[in-house]
Amino acid sequence: MPLDPDHWVTNYSDALYGYTLARINDSGIAEDIVQETFLSAWKAREQYKGEASEKSWLYSICKNKIIDYYRKKSKNIMQPLDDQSGTAVFFDELGHWTEQAKPGNWEEPGARIESREFYQVFNDCKKKLQEMQQAVFSMKYLEDLDAAEICAILGISSSNYWVIIHRAKLQLRTCLEKNWLKIT
Repeated sequence: MPLDPDHWVTNYSDALYGYTLARINDSGIAEDIVQETFLSAWKAREQYKGEASEKSWLYSICKNKIIDYYRKKSKNIMQPLDDQSGTAVFFDELGHWTEQAKPGNWEEPGARIESREFYQVFNDCKKKLQEMQQAVFSMKYLEDLDAAEICAILGISSSNYWVIIHRAKLQLRTCLEKNWLKIT
């Protein structure tokens, strides 16, 4: 199936923008990445073999642009491993949940999680993460990259990765419990 570059913007720009914004959390950067995606696709159109659909091909290019963004950005968003802020309030000296931080009962959130309101709260909570936490969380859970790939892209150690992802999940959980579960 041949490419149809004349219709890329019309057919794919909104979807690529949404895909990128969910991973970057900055509308200006998301717009730039979508624009770079189209530019790269245009430059590589002669190499397109038709093995994937045009849409899949564009998404693949976009995904690589997002990873490139985080790779470049990682030099400026390093978080030291020995920073324990934010975790002491969750666990006691034995590593058990403190009474104040014990997870709430999420029960069966079912359809509530699939609502538009949930995703708005989730995105707001994700924006509150530190930049490195956002990067690692997005690569792990939105791009489905494994830990080794993320460490290589961001130039961080495996132990630093696990601390960052752990803290991100704790902070997201706390934010969702406060801003989502308490209001529904």
